[in-house]
Amino acid sequence: MSGLSALFALTTWQIAADGPLRGLDERAGRALVGHGPRPLTEFLADLGNMQVALPVLACAIGWSLLRGRRWEPLGAALAMAAVPLLVVPLKDWIARPGPLTEATGYYPSGHAATAAVAYGASALLLAGRGRRAWMMPVAAVLLTAATGIGLVLRGYHWPLDVLGSWFLCGLLLLLPRGSGRISRSRRRSSSRTPSC
Repeated sequence: MSGLSALFALTTWQIAADGPLRGLDERAGRALVGHGPRPLTEFLADLGNMQVALPVLACAIGWSLLRGRRWEPLGAALAMAAVPLLVVPLKDWIARPGPLTEATGYYPSGHAATAAVAYGASALLLAGRGRRAWMMPVAAVLLTAATGIGLVLRGYHWPLDVLGSWFLCGLLLLLPRGSGRISRSRRRSSSRTPSC
């Protein structure tokens, strides 16, 4: 947790203070914009749209609720609700221009944040135990990375806009995991409580 906090703070500081990482980021971003087939990069960037990512999370929350879990779905919903509450004020405060425009409000990336939390929380809710437990987290990482790649290649965001969002959302994804620990500890303690 402290590592993610430190990386997010470093990235935000470098962008806000026009530090050396920002210059490197902008050179890399300019070199990457326009690479890749336009329909594919547009599709990848669209994976971070709320219309795409939120239904995935809603299905995962619904499935988790059907399986009798309450706290983990609540944590996932709270993590998703926190995205605009954190990202929008940061965008206004940092006021970073985009790669292809002078308009501001590009750091951190809202699409990258939406993808990271929606797909990451879905993976946490759906990951089972056993031989195939690795599949959901891998799918979440691939979808989140694909979104970030699409955003950068289309010129919608600089690379550090995406990375900053991922660092922030890594912290938000601790909510569903922490709420799962709370529910398990309550189940354990209530199982030791004698019935009347």
